[in-house]
Amino acid sequence: MQFSPEIYQGLIPAVFSPMFPNGSLNLDLIKPLVEYLLSEKVGGFYVCGSTGEGPSLTCEERQAVAQAYVESAAGRKPVIIQVGHDSLREAGRLAEHALSIGADALAAVPPVYYKSASLKGLMEGLKEISSAAPQLPLFYYHIPRLTGAEVDVVELLRLGQEQLPQLLGVKFSAPEVDVFQECVELFQGKFACFFGRDEMLLSGLMAGATAAVGSTYNFAASLYHRIFLAFQTGDMVTARKAQREAMDMVRILLKFRGQPAFKACMQLLGLECGPCRLPLESLSAAEFAELKAKLQALKYFREKETHPEN
Repeated sequence: MQFSPEIYQGLIPAVFSPMFPNGSLNLDLIKPLVEYLLSEKVGGFYVCGSTGEGPSLTCEERQAVAQAYVESAAGRKPVIIQVGHDSLREAGRLAEHALSIGADALAAVPPVYYKSASLKGLMEGLKEISSAAPQLPLFYYHIPRLTGAEVDVVELLRLGQEQLPQLLGVKFSAPEVDVFQECVELFQGKFACFFGRDEMLLSGLMAGATAAVGSTYNFAASLYHRIFLAFQTGDMVTARKAQREAMDMVRILLKFRGQPAFKACMQLLGLECGPCRLPLESLSAAEFAELKAKLQALKYFREKETHPEN
C-alpha cells in the first residue's frame, strides 16, 4: 500500500468546531469557515484536534463535524480527521466513519488516562485504530504537553516503518526542534512531518518542515505565508521579523488561556465560532475587550483592519 506524503504542504489550520451560545454545534458555519480558509490559501484541514475541541465532543458530534468539513472541502484540499480517544474501540469507530465520508487521512492522539507503558503498546494501539480504516493513511499526533505521553518519535516512526504501512507521519506539537529535524532527515520522502508550534514556525522550516498544522493559521494565515515565502527566498531578515510578529501575537493569546482567545479572534474576523466547551472557560466581555485592544496594537491586526481583503 502506497501513501503520498507530498500532498501535504504549507499551512494546515487545526480548525474549530463552531458552536451556538448554548454550546450545541453550529454546523452551518463550517462551509463559510472552509471558504474563508481556502481564500487564505491553506493547504488542508485538520479536524477535531485540540483546536477543534475533539476530546470535549461526543463521538456523534465528532462525526458530524468531520462530515461537514469533508463535504465543505469537496476534495479541494485534503482533510485529516483526528480520531484519538481513550477508548481504542471508539477511536476505531471514528476512523471507520472518516473512511465512509471520504476523508483523506486520520490522525490519532494516544490514550491519556491509561497511558501505554511502552512504545510497543503504543504501536499496538495505533494498529488497532488503523485496522478500522486500513485504506487511510494515519498520522501520530505528538503533543506531550497535553497527553503526558513522552514518546521517542524517531523510534516510533522507525517501528511504524516496519510494522504499520498506513503510518504516514507525525504532527509534531512539541518544542524539541532537534528531534523534529531528526524525524525529517532520517525518513525524508517516507513520512510527512507536520510542525505544530506556530510561535516557532521559522525554526521548524529551518529544521526541514514543508507543512505545518496550527491554531493561529485560522486567523493569521497571511502572516505565516510571509514567513514561508521569506524563508523560501532566503530573506531571513523578513522571515525573522514576521516570526517575531507571530510570537508577540501568540504570547498575548496564551495570556488569555489560548483556546478561548483563538475563538475570540475568529469573532474579530466576523466568523463567530461560539463559546468553548467546559472545562474550558470562554472569555468574559471584559476579557474580550482587553484582548481586542491588545491585538489591535499589533502590526498584523492593524494590517487586517486596513486591508480586510487579506
